[in-house]
Amino acid sequence: MFNEILFMLHSIIISLFALGAFALGPYALAAFVCVQCLLANLFVIKQINLFGFNATCSDVFTIGAVLGLNLLQEYYGRDITRKTIWINFFLLVFYAIVSQIHLLYTPSAYDFSQPLFTELLIFMPRIVIASFTVYLISQMADYALYGFLKRTWKDKFLVIRNYTSITITQLFDTVLFSFLGLYGIINHIWEVITISYSIKLVAILVATPFVGLSKLIFRK
Repeated sequence: MFNEILFMLHSIIISLFALGAFALGPYALAAFVCVQCLLANLFVIKQINLFGFNATCSDVFTIGAVLGLNLLQEYYGRDITRKTIWINFFLLVFYAIVSQIHLLYTPSAYDFSQPLFTELLIFMPRIVIASFTVYLISQMADYALYGFLKRTWKDKFLVIRNYTSITITQLFDTVLFSFLGLYGIINHIWEVITISYSIKLVAILVATPFVGLSKLIFRK
């Protein structure tokens, strides 16, 4: 049960930091979203056992990123949300390029880290290219769906709007990224898709109540 308890704690910590970034203002929240996406790409190749199934170790970062985007759109408007999506895309491109440049340096005779970096970053081009594609599709879908729900419900039902938009867009995100970025790298792809999405739903359930606290922070 250690992994499961750690996962819940991890989700709560990310949600709390999302609220902390929100309290610091829109630029801090935009930076938080970008960091979540970079961490998700870095940690995605680690596989863990969670609730008795095989899963990747980065799903909670994806939820953190979408949670941040929804808070941006809710309180600071669609313009800065759209700009954050494109800034994030730009940083993912930068990360893909410099991670491969890092591997090209010839290590010194005293270096011990090159094999470790090679194992960690060798799949980065494929993973990040897949992430580019899936990121734009899923984040733009969340941007559009959340905006539609906000207009339809006249700014009411904040928690329900957040939960609905994230659960729908993360289904597309999980399926597309698993095939484009992970197929052939990790084992049991359909198990990973099913469990990854289920785990995301758990993370969403843990994170969504924190959205309600954002109203108190915003008023202050």
